[in-house]
Amino acid sequence: MPPITRRHILLTGAGAIVIVGGGWGMTRNPKQARAPWRQASEGFGDPRLDVLAYAILAPNPHNMQPWQVRLNGKDSFTVFCDRNRTLPQTDPPNRQITIGFGCFLELARQAAAEKGFRAEIEYFPEGEPFPLLDERPIAHVRLIEDAPARDPLFSEVLSRRTSRLAFDTAQTPSGDDLAAITSAASPAIFASASSDSKLVEDLRALTVNAWRVEWATPRTRRESIDVTRIGKSEINEKPYGLALAGAPMDALNAVGLLTAEKMDDAGATAYQQGLSFYEKACETATAHAWIKTAANTRRDQLDAGRSWVRMQLAATARNIAFHPLSQALQEFPEMREHYERVHTLLGADNGETVQMLVRLGYAGASAPAPREPLASKLFEG
Repeated sequence: MPPITRRHILLTGAGAIVIVGGGWGMTRNPKQARAPWRQASEGFGDPRLDVLAYAILAPNPHNMQPWQVRLNGKDSFTVFCDRNRTLPQTDPPNRQITIGFGCFLELARQAAAEKGFRAEIEYFPEGEPFPLLDERPIAHVRLIEDAPARDPLFSEVLSRRTSRLAFDTAQTPSGDDLAAITSAASPAIFASASSDSKLVEDLRALTVNAWRVEWATPRTRRESIDVTRIGKSEINEKPYGLALAGAPMDALNAVGLLTAEKMDDAGATAYQQGLSFYEKACETATAHAWIKTAANTRRDQLDAGRSWVRMQLAATARNIAFHPLSQALQEFPEMREHYERVHTLLGADNGETVQMLVRLGYAGASAPAPREPLASKLFEG
């Protein structure tokens, strides 16, 4: 299926990117890679493209943006997984990638409602793919013009951020804050949150230890390093994966102190800084939230993702920083001890699965994550 060209989409009404002047430090912002956030608000002139422009902003593991979309007729589209964008080392069963598709579908639904359409979403129209995602579609979506109720959480979509910064440990989300976040989830999902000091301390220690396992295991560490983009040029060239943006990152990269090779060398400063940066993040959680499902089907995973992004939007509305901590939930052999421990801590009984875990708190502003242009994700059917 040939990709729709960027020119095809621009002709529907999207504007050009405006580049402003400034000093070297101020120009390290990878604006090209962040342009899709602006383009979503501007629209493309086709309801499906307008909806998809918001859907591609969804949170997803390692920012891999695994979605491919085939446009069908004049009112529908079908969503597929780009299997070159999965994470076979840290997410062997594609569970977390599937959760990301749930986030995608929920933002599509919200954007459709905002524009006066009901999104009729059919999960896995050709069957649920197990044990891995395959060529079969994730979902089929049809837009029906019938003026559904608008979702109040949609107003937070363009402000949503994932903060990996250290949190301010002097502030803790209130009970009302936690209730607002968990109540945003679907009633069919077990969503919980807690700022209990003992549980927070236990989860801090657990998430730090799980992170150390991922970073110390060569194949899982390299999976992350392989999709890490350092500095403006790399991020603009490949606006997916993990972005290290800003003038300091560019400068360290330019003198050879921050490179993929250094990050993979246990004796290098870049390796140690990568380890300690994330440890600090885990250690500054002031509350946690999590999602459990009774089973672990692909449908459960999509539903978990849809509730997950709703919870993040609710947190955004209250200026609460939100950072998924996926390491202890990863299903590779070296993580087994921590996987079992987190399920015990969070009361996952009788076959329940902890689908997501997040730290909550307060932090400074974060920039939007890079995104690939919508055109690169589309195919004509």
